[in-house]
Amino acid sequence: ISPVPPYSREQPIFTTRAHVFQIDPSTKKNWVPASKQAVTVSYFYDSTRNSYRIISVDGAKVIINSTITPNMTFTKTSQKFGQWADSRANTVFGLGFPSEQQLTKFAEKFQEVKEAAKLARDRSQEKIETSSNHSQESGRETPSSTRASSVNGTDDEKASHGGSAEAHLKSENDKLKIALAQSSSNVKKWETELQSLRESNARLSTALQESAASIEHWKKQFSACKEENDQLRGKIEELEEQCNEINKEKERNAQLSRRLQELETELQDKELELEELRKQGEIIPELMSECESVSEQLQAAEKKNKDLEEKVRTLRTEVEESKHRQTNLKTELKNFLDVLDGKIDELHDFRQGLSKLGVDN
Repeated sequence: ISPVPPYSREQPIFTTRAHVFQIDPSTKKNWVPASKQAVTVSYFYDSTRNSYRIISVDGAKVIINSTITPNMTFTKTSQKFGQWADSRANTVFGLGFPSEQQLTKFAEKFQEVKEAAKLARDRSQEKIETSSNHSQESGRETPSSTRASSVNGTDDEKASHGGSAEAHLKSENDKLKIALAQSSSNVKKWETELQSLRESNARLSTALQESAASIEHWKKQFSACKEENDQLRGKIEELEEQCNEINKEKERNAQLSRRLQELETELQDKELELEELRKQGEIIPELMSECESVSEQLQAAEKKNKDLEEKVRTLRTEVEESKHRQTNLKTELKNFLDVLDGKIDELHDFRQGLSKLGVDN
């Protein structure tokens, strides 16, 4: 998300999306949704204060503003849900993730930020202790050195440097007074912070106990929800089977409707054919009378056909006889031609003999 003015010096180091919940302040058991839908949840690092915060903004509303401390613990209560208690905000935050992998990444980043916050706190305490020890040591060493110089110095040095030593001691005493005042104020501040930490730890312990109780409650609810979910899945499977049967029935009904339309079309065609047959049935008597006349004509034609067949047989007989007579005539004609040829040859010989006789005479 884009840093808004209160967090402009901070930079996001990790961002994810999740549903945000807060523990019900009245019951300390039930979860209250802080966002209607999944929102952006980011880790921010403040380089100026060397601190880490989890920030989530839903529109213009800040729904998470939690500073990470070394005492915080992020707990996975299910495969997709995790929570942590914030004693300063006096609440427990819960995050619901779309997948177990995103929850694992968020938990790992929480542990990294927690270790970094612990390291930053240890370094700051070391700096405070070092500065406090240094101020105390300087306060102790200054008067001792002054006393040593005054004891070990000669009478001439005492005479020459007496006034300057008193002025130096006075300034060192003033510095010591200021350092002591600062250290006392720091001690009070540390005592106040220690008391607040103890109170925070007490609240955190209470919140953790309540969180453990709520975890048991949520486990029972989760088991109940799981059983209900299994029942709903069984019902869904039954409904899906019923839907499949309904779809099959719809398909069969559609096929029957198409078949019915086809049969209606065929029925209309048959009715048209029946109407034509009725019209044709009206002319059947005429056709019967025509058929009777045709039958009579056919009988007459068959009778004529029989007569013609008889005539054809007679003609065939006559033709056979004619062929036989023609064969005989051909034989007789051939014999006659042979005789005629002999006669012609004899006549020719006779002519030649007459010609010879005329020449001789």
